[in-house]
Amino acid sequence: MENKHSLAVVLLTAVFALYIGESAAQTGGAYPNRQVKIVVTLPPGGATDVVARLFAQKLSDQLKQPFIVENRPGGSQIPGADHVAKSAPDGYTLLLGNTSVLTILGSLYPTLPYDPQRDFAPISMLVIGPTVLVVPSSAPVHSIKELIALAKAEPGKLNYASGGNGSPFHLSTELFKAQTETEMVHVPYKGNAPAIVDLLAGRVQLMFANVLEVLPHINSGKLRPLVVTVSNRLALLPDVPTMAEAGIRNAESFTFFPLVAPRATPKEVIATLNAEIAKAKTHPDVQQRIQKLAMVPGGDSLEDLEVFLSNEIAKWAKVIKASGAKVDN
Repeated sequence: MENKHSLAVVLLTAVFALYIGESAAQTGGAYPNRQVKIVVTLPPGGATDVVARLFAQKLSDQLKQPFIVENRPGGSQIPGADHVAKSAPDGYTLLLGNTSVLTILGSLYPTLPYDPQRDFAPISMLVIGPTVLVVPSSAPVHSIKELIALAKAEPGKLNYASGGNGSPFHLSTELFKAQTETEMVHVPYKGNAPAIVDLLAGRVQLMFANVLEVLPHINSGKLRPLVVTVSNRLALLPDVPTMAEAGIRNAESFTFFPLVAPRATPKEVIATLNAEIAKAKTHPDVQQRIQKLAMVPGGDSLEDLEVFLSNEIAKWAKVIKASGAKVDN
């Protein structure tokens, strides 16, 4: 009888330990205890992919578990985002979101299989990618005020390029037009690269662009930067004024890369990742890499990020409705 009692105690102890272990894993106490996947909705090699791999490596080092990047491109980034939205909310499948996936697509498409606000829980804003307004060096304007004056003097004569209908840079220009009460013609391209080629050739007159993509042409003197669309001047372009300095209000726009998880992911897991990402941002090698990408680190407040994403959704919905912007099929 005593042996049976002892055996029962051992079994109960083992079951209890297993229960505690599973509960800890579910609540994040033992998180992470296996591989974590970060989904990127674009092909390898781009800015989103580079940022994902930079932080995946740091998180792997810090948390002693592999963080891997899985590229799921195609379908206007929708299938990749939807995959994460419908994944188990356990912290082992994350999404490196961006401006389009989390704030723009919901207003461009009549329906999405995921809801950017309802289906995702913000973790941390990894980086922000400033945008710069550039013109060919042969352009007759040398400041943003001169460009606005020219656009108002000749409504509809200036052509602006973008990487496609409904792209962030298309909408950035539409926001700029609305805030400056100017009229310009949109010329969409299949990607930013061919748009920049035609801008350099003078076939289009201006373009909002990612700083990294046009910086070599700015440094060579082929393109002239007129304004940056963030609140502070950039170390890489210290002489270029901000929108606010140029007297243009409520026209700030930039690309951004927040890490998010399925909405029901435990708060303890979110808090762990948020703290570890904040730690990763303090490493000099991460800071140097971010600067070389012509980006700046994002903030770490979960509450601020939630509010920011909500405000961006509302802002771009208004711009899309007013401009009649539609996505390329």
